[in-house]
Amino acid sequence: MTIAKMFAALCSVAVISSCAPETPPQIPTETKEQHDARMQWWRDARFGLFIHWGLYAVPAGEWKGQTSHAEWIRETAQIPLEEYDTFVPRFNPVKFDAGEWVRMAKAAGMKYIVITSKHHDGFCLFDSKETDFDVMSTPFKRDIMKELSDACRKEGIRICWYHSIMDWHHPDYLPRREWETARSAEGADLDRYVAHMKRQLKELTSNYGPIGVLWFDGEWESTWNEARGRDLYAYVRSLQPDIIINNRVGAGRAGMQGLTREGAFAADFGTPEQEIPTTGLPGIDWETCMTMNDHWGYNKHDNNWKSTEELLHNLADVASKGGNFLLNVGPTAEGLFPQASIDRLREIGKWMDVNGEAIYGTSASPFKQLPWGRCTQKAVDGGARLYLHVFDWPADRKLVVPNILNEPVRAYLLADAGKSPLAISRDGFNVNVEVPGAAPDSVNSVVVIEVKGTPSVLQTPEFTRTSTGDGLEIALESGATEAEYRVRYTSDGTPPTASSGEFRGPVKLSYPSVFKARAFYNDKPLGEVITIDIPLSVGKRVTLATPFSDKYKAEGASTLTDGVYGTHEYGDGRWLGFEQGDLEAVVDLGGPVAVKNITLTYLVSPAAWIFAPTEIEVAVSDDGKTFRPVGTVRKDAGTWQDEKGIGRFSRDVSRVRARYVRVFAKNIGLCPADHPGKGGKAWLFVDEISVK
Repeated sequence: MTIAKMFAALCSVAVISSCAPETPPQIPTETKEQHDARMQWWRDARFGLFIHWGLYAVPAGEWKGQTSHAEWIRETAQIPLEEYDTFVPRFNPVKFDAGEWVRMAKAAGMKYIVITSKHHDGFCLFDSKETDFDVMSTPFKRDIMKELSDACRKEGIRICWYHSIMDWHHPDYLPRREWETARSAEGADLDRYVAHMKRQLKELTSNYGPIGVLWFDGEWESTWNEARGRDLYAYVRSLQPDIIINNRVGAGRAGMQGLTREGAFAADFGTPEQEIPTTGLPGIDWETCMTMNDHWGYNKHDNNWKSTEELLHNLADVASKGGNFLLNVGPTAEGLFPQASIDRLREIGKWMDVNGEAIYGTSASPFKQLPWGRCTQKAVDGGARLYLHVFDWPADRKLVVPNILNEPVRAYLLADAGKSPLAISRDGFNVNVEVPGAAPDSVNSVVVIEVKGTPSVLQTPEFTRTSTGDGLEIALESGATEAEYRVRYTSDGTPPTASSGEFRGPVKLSYPSVFKARAFYNDKPLGEVITIDIPLSVGKRVTLATPFSDKYKAEGASTLTDGVYGTHEYGDGRWLGFEQGDLEAVVDLGGPVAVKNITLTYLVSPAAWIFAPTEIEVAVSDDGKTFRPVGTVRKDAGTWQDEKGIGRFSRDVSRVRARYVRVFAKNIGLCPADHPGKGGKAWLFVDEISVK
């Protein structure tokens, strides 16, 4: 540490020690109106730029012949502290131009920038009086945060800081890396580190003007907890009351899907990482952060770029579900955006110049699903403006807007400056819009339809399942509120009609019931028939030959035969997780029965290091000792990128009677060489074993 910085740090310590203990800051109380006012600019923005930049740009993802590293390189390559410090004199981004970066973001339609003030490696991109491990110790000797914040204010862009709670460099941060056996933790004091971090956060919130967001990360280690998170949240809000803080400040995040678990957690918004929630999240502010390729920091070997089409579809998808989209760029050590990033930002900007109205200030779609694309909306006087994001342009020139009861007022193409009216007609519950033969945009054409009143859309009913031990309890999760709307059902497998029983509350079913339900409006059928088949395996005893992880244990082995399926969110408490381990489960059906089908449900989420099984085998037995295989599938581990979401291996069998069913699923073991987590322990997530 320089003499000047040492003197400043000693002064700050002296001031603290000479004063009476301060009362810890309290989380500010807000009315809903005050909270909404603080969040309004962020909700309106919808689109921001994430920047991961630091010393890790120097090796550019490569270390000793391995080319899969990035911002985690000190950890993934296990680089000793002294060796990592040699990057400091090599960091000299002479081509960095803050104004150019901000102008590129603005031209892309982004309204805010979040940049790494400090990542997990502990290196600071700002002039900190608390450490010499900062940009002022490099040959560059310029405060990058100052230049960026000034450039942002000039262009009307909100500047925001990413700041890592975890710090692999500071001597007081705990825990040490497992492989750092030569780096003693003796004398380390986490409370002292937290005081240091707070002083740096005070610098970041005092020296650069108003900050839009403090985007924390690195909160998942055992030394950090929710009490510390609430204290840190309160502290930062005491420095800048209007600042917005993500949920990674505390210990409330439920995995990489980034949403906050229930409880008294301090957070303003959730942070799904590298994924988009499958449905909207009413009443929750959230932001999906995503890379353009496979890494956050710069990796010169990573050319697995998402197409502009995919990025624009993701932007519309996120906005249609009421979220924000934070798209990442990892600059080079010279201070340049990679050309592939520049190209995509420019192409996104062209689309936003025409269609930005369909993104900014919009709220979530009133439709659960649309076969041709997505929808965003805005309230207007006496009604609503629906922005129909059409990915698949109708060849018959008829765009069908399904199950909407509102009276349409007019429709037009957003790309048409003159707003020439498009013909509208109604067909039952549907509204048809007559569109031109050619799509205005090859990626996402926006059709605007204005309707009277708040959008009223008839939804297909959705049900929840709860295990009763020997069967299921079926409950209605969502439907519609209109008085003329009814859900009717049967439990004998026959299709429901307008005269079938009305679903008024939970229904308990056991094998061999087959539940069928359908929505009706004014006694006219709406949507498809929903079928829930109760398999004979529900409630049967399961024995596991392989242990599952305590981190993801759901309800234990019984989870596999409770008839309740997990969602796309791996932290939903429904999945059994096996860390680098296989699944071997035996289901006892209670006696010899005719088996017709065996199905295993599993989850694939490569961004969370959860991969499809590379081999699945199902076998049957009369005595539980000698098993005969009835179905096997093997997958090439090299094709891990081909599958994502909920997967099922299903095998029909004939003329088989058995009491026991065994299911084996093989874990891929380690993250593949072409995966960002290369060499890390891979997960296998399984849920239901269904035997019919």
